[in-house]
Amino acid sequence: MDNELIAKLAFWRPKASSATLGVYLCADKLWVYIPETPAQREQWQSFELAQDNWHDAFAPLARHFPQAKLQLLLAHGRYQLLVADKPSVDEAELAQALIWSIKDMVTIPVPQIHLDYFESPLPSNKVNVVVVEKDKLMKLVQAINELGLSILGISIEELAMTNLFIDDAQARLVVSHNPGSELMLTVVKEGQLYMQRRVRGFTELNKAEVDELNYGLADNLSLEIQRSMDYFESQLRQPPVASIELLTDGATEALAKLVSANFNQSVNVIEKNSVGARMAGLAFSELSRGAQ
Repeated sequence: MDNELIAKLAFWRPKASSATLGVYLCADKLWVYIPETPAQREQWQSFELAQDNWHDAFAPLARHFPQAKLQLLLAHGRYQLLVADKPSVDEAELAQALIWSIKDMVTIPVPQIHLDYFESPLPSNKVNVVVVEKDKLMKLVQAINELGLSILGISIEELAMTNLFIDDAQARLVVSHNPGSELMLTVVKEGQLYMQRRVRGFTELNKAEVDELNYGLADNLSLEIQRSMDYFESQLRQPPVASIELLTDGATEALAKLVSANFNQSVNVIEKNSVGARMAGLAFSELSRGAQ
């Protein structure tokens, strides 16, 4: 029988998939968001990641979703976010000029710097610069491509937060915490990032018992929230935020109740299965940004 005909009759061959997934790249695992289809509800899965062995981590994902298209979200620690003066050059030359603006702010050798940037919605002579190490990024991309997967885009945690309130005309202060990482405070409004700040001292917030929260931890967090709100109002000259939104694992309901006692704004808990799962969903939502 003709080989071409045999190939067409090979019903055991895996069918190509056009799945589009959101993937959150943490230090020790991949969180994957699988959107709802007519055949199934939305789902979340996680895959172990050891010592940045990308091939082994993405291999089971490739088996479940061959030829899938991925929107990646880097966890804190996989990039650096810096604020630099905006060089007075043409837009086409801005990325190259920024390398020399930030080279002394990072430990990465200049030939290994890969960067992108975004600007604040508020008038400013500053620009936000995202920096990654070129070789590490290439190893990630190569492993994904070798498995027959493809990358639609790569984003960072700060920008992902804007997907929580795309059409909201009121500013929201989001307190988010990925277990083992620094606390992140962002102010988002109408799908844009107005302010971002990292705070040390809360890396194990997800493990805190209610007694620990009562014994000063919630008040310490409230102090950091107040500092961020003061900066947003006084330095950025913006109206007060409408609410405080918590995206944390652990005793989040108790934390929200304790923090709310210190503010006039409502303190809400963002719905989630886990922070990692929610972040994977926000990674998927980044696709809407590119479509705008």
